[in-house]
Amino acid sequence: MSVESGNTEEKIIAATFGLIKREGFDKVTTKKIAAEAGVNEVTIFRKFQNKQNLLDITKDHYMDLFLNKMEKIFSFDEDESIEQYLKDNFFGLLNLSDDEFSVIKVAMEEVGEVSDKKHLISQITDVILDKIEEFFKLKIQKGEIRDTDPRVLSVMCFSVTFQSIVLWKIYDKTPDVESEQYFQEYMNIIFNGIKE
Repeated sequence: MSVESGNTEEKIIAATFGLIKREGFDKVTTKKIAAEAGVNEVTIFRKFQNKQNLLDITKDHYMDLFLNKMEKIFSFDEDESIEQYLKDNFFGLLNLSDDEFSVIKVAMEEVGEVSDKKHLISQITDVILDKIEEFFKLKIQKGEIRDTDPRVLSVMCFSVTFQSIVLWKIYDKTPDVESEQYFQEYMNIIFNGIKE
């Protein structure tokens, strides 16, 4: 379903997502959604047939917006340095708005839900890992880094970046150093390893 800006469907979808963020999937009801959106509950059923369909459309809508943002953050210019690319990724994620980051929170909560569809968190991970792997394959082909498995390298870089951001933004576990210094330490380990 294509969602047009400013119409009733968008209001209902926005209300649904707001409730999912605050209360979780299990506690969202069509009655609460209707109240939040300022519409009659019958309107929800007329436009979306049932609650599950509305939840699926809401997840798909916000996931599409978020994945487009991830595509932008993890896109690259073939002449971009490894350090600049990883820095853009790191700070691109770190600077996501609270609304944008809430998609990750919802995706993480959804893992506990039973779903026939691919989990949102898997979709996010796949898009990001594929872009990083593509970048590292290019750098290996150009001889800028040694021949190593680009998927392993992309998982490693993604894991450090993503987990750091999740700890900071979701669990409020900010490090005792500024983000720039944190990133520089991360780059030092990537380029120089941990052995003396």
